[in-house]
Amino acid sequence: MLAIIGGTGIYQLDGLSITSTHHMTTPFGDPSADIIEGTFNGSNILFLPRHGEHHQLLPHEVNYRANIWSLKQLGATQVIGISATGSLQQEIEPGDLSLPNQYIDFIKSPRDKTFFGHGLAAHISTAQPTCQRLADGIAEVAHQQQQTIHRDKTYVCVDGPRLGTQAESLFFKNAMQADLVGMTNVPEVFLAAEAQLCYTTLAIATDYDSWQDDPALHVTVEQVISRYGSSLERAKEVLKQYLLTHQSEIDCPCRHSLDNAILTPEAARTPQHQELLEVLQR
Repeated sequence: MLAIIGGTGIYQLDGLSITSTHHMTTPFGDPSADIIEGTFNGSNILFLPRHGEHHQLLPHEVNYRANIWSLKQLGATQVIGISATGSLQQEIEPGDLSLPNQYIDFIKSPRDKTFFGHGLAAHISTAQPTCQRLADGIAEVAHQQQQTIHRDKTYVCVDGPRLGTQAESLFFKNAMQADLVGMTNVPEVFLAAEAQLCYTTLAIATDYDSWQDDPALHVTVEQVISRYGSSLERAKEVLKQYLLTHQSEIDCPCRHSLDNAILTPEAARTPQHQELLEVLQR
């Protein structure tokens, strides 16, 4: 089953025929909001607004573990996250869509970044943290619609909630050679990998962050909101067409990320460990 995590500006999924609403409780607390389940073109879809139903959660306040756990427990096998980002490269213009496939974790404040620990050790590979097949399907749809979409980009994730300084923006662009900057995809992408979910982000560039010389081009909330509406509609059209044409389940390597990652032998695992793995290994 496909799950959609809606970012800024996406708090519901147009065209979804709602069949149920799930109020979830997890071993890690509550998710950002109730999870909506419905049908779209005959396929079951899950939808969760990342920042809450009324955008009341700052990036560091999102319970990423509870979000991913809830989607997995409800049967998700694939996740598409929608995210607003700043562009660190001239060719990624405000309004463009991107499919990042690499991430730099620049989070310095506490965020729970793993389901493991407390006596259960596992180390997943994140050399290729996103699902190539899922991204291929989205890119194919975007090209059919003649929409600009950038592939193979690097997303650096920062704490927020403040917007970045010019020095930080130049550091991400030049020293890190990152292409996009955002506040929410870490640890979301890595938790999805631990949960053996196919995951990709559909990123919407809203601005040029703060690396350019002209102060008028430095990111502000007003700038983001004013440019975001039309870009969001284009992202929704890509997503809608993807849902209409690419809903087949595939046996993907993402669905086997835990096969050789767990180091704690079965004899040393507690009943709580077994319950955790029962969900993650589905």
